[in-house]
Amino acid sequence: MSGNEWLVLGLLGGFLALMMIGVPVAIALAVSGFAAGYLGFGSMLFSLLPARLYGVVTNYTMLAIPLFVFMGVMLEKSRVAEDMLETIGRAMGGLNGGMGIAIILVGVLMGASTGIVGATVVTVAMLTLPTLMRRGYKPSIACGTICASGTLGQIIPPSLVLILLSEIVGESVGTLFAAAFIPGLVLAAVYVIFLIVLGKLKPDWVPAIPAEERAKAAPGTLGRDLLRTVLPPLLLVVAVLGSIIGGIAAPTEAASMGALGSALIAIGARRFTWTLLRETLHGTLTITAMVFFILLCAQPFALAFRGLGGEQMVHDLFSLIPGGEMGALLFLMLLLFVLGFFLEWIEISYIALPMFLPVFHAYGTDMVWLAVLVAMNLQMSFLTPPFGWALFFLKGVAPPGITTRDIYAGAIPYVLLQMLALALIFIFPGIATWLPKAIGW
Repeated sequence: MSGNEWLVLGLLGGFLALMMIGVPVAIALAVSGFAAGYLGFGSMLFSLLPARLYGVVTNYTMLAIPLFVFMGVMLEKSRVAEDMLETIGRAMGGLNGGMGIAIILVGVLMGASTGIVGATVVTVAMLTLPTLMRRGYKPSIACGTICASGTLGQIIPPSLVLILLSEIVGESVGTLFAAAFIPGLVLAAVYVIFLIVLGKLKPDWVPAIPAEERAKAAPGTLGRDLLRTVLPPLLLVVAVLGSIIGGIAAPTEAASMGALGSALIAIGARRFTWTLLRETLHGTLTITAMVFFILLCAQPFALAFRGLGGEQMVHDLFSLIPGGEMGALLFLMLLLFVLGFFLEWIEISYIALPMFLPVFHAYGTDMVWLAVLVAMNLQMSFLTPPFGWALFFLKGVAPPGITTRDIYAGAIPYVLLQMLALALIFIFPGIATWLPKAIGW
C-alpha cells in the first residue's frame, strides 16, 4: 500500500481510538482529520476548509433544523404528549396490548411533530412505565415498546436524520420526506401487529385495562377529548408535511410554520408561559449547537479522507464483494448495522456513508431508495445494545424494579421487527419510491 493509504487507515483508526478513550465525537473527528491531513499534505489541504465551514453554516436548508427542534421541544414541554397518551390509552384500553398500541400511535404523532428521540422516550416512559407495571405488563415488553415508539421520529418526517441525509445524498428534503413517510407508517404497523398478536398469544404479558377502571371515566367524553388533544397536533403535522410534500413550501418555510403552530397549540391549551418559552429556546439551542458542532468538526475529517484517496480505497474494497450492486447494498446495510452498536447516527451519516456513496453513484443506485434504507438502518442504532441511546434515555427515568436486563431484552424483539421492515423496503423499493414519483418529485 502507498503512504497515503496507510494514512487513511491511521485516520480511521485514530478516530476510533479517540472515541474509545472517551474523547467527544466532534473533537475526535477534528483531531484525527487535522493530524492525518497535515501528515499527508501539510497545510495545503486545509485551504478549502474555510469555504466548507462557511457552506455548512450558511446552508438555507439547515435552517430547518433549529425550527423543527423548536417545534418538538415546545410540544414536549407543553405536555401535549401527555394529553394525547392519556386519551388514546383510554380509547385502546379494552384491548390486550391496547396501552402498548396507544404508545406506538403516540410515537407516530410525536415523531411526526418532534423527531426528537430523547424527548419522546423520556416523556412516554415517565407517563406510562409505572402505570404499565401496575397493570401487569411484562417489564421487558413495556420497556421495548416505549423505546421503539420513541425511535419512530427518526424515520417519520420531519426527521433530523432525513434533513442531514438529504445533504449527503444530494436529494431534496421534500423528496426524502415523501419517500420516508410510507416506510415509517409500515414500521409502526409492524409494531402494532406484533402487539396484537402478542395480546392473543400471551394476554397476561400485555393485559387490557380492567373494565372497572375504564368505567370510571366520564361517559361520552372520549370523542371530545380525542378532538381536543389529538386533532391539533395532527393538523399541525398535516400542515407542515403536506406543505413540503405537496411542494407548497420549502422545508425551512414549513419548519417556521411548524414552530409557530406549536406555540399556538400551547397557547390554545393555556400552557404558554414565558418560562415555557425560555426552556424551549434553551433546549432548541442546546440540541442545534450539538448537531452543528459535529457537522463543522466533520469537515476536516472529510477533507483529509477524500484528499488522501480514501474514496478510491473504498471503491476497491467494494469491487471485491460478489453480487454487484445488491451485494454492495447488503454489505453496506450490514456494516451500518454493526457500526450502530458503537457509534451515533450522526457520526455514521457524516463519516461512514460519504465513503461509500461514490460506489453506488457508479452503480446508478436510486439515491432516494438508498437514503430511506440508510435511515431505517440508522434508526436501529438507537435500540441496539449496548450503546443504543433510547435504552440510555429509558434507564435514566425508569422506576425502581426495572433492570438494565429488562430494557435490553425488551429492545431485541423490536430490533428484529425493524430488520423485517428494512427487508420489506429492500425487497419492495416501491414502498419508498412510490410517493415521491406519484407527486412528481
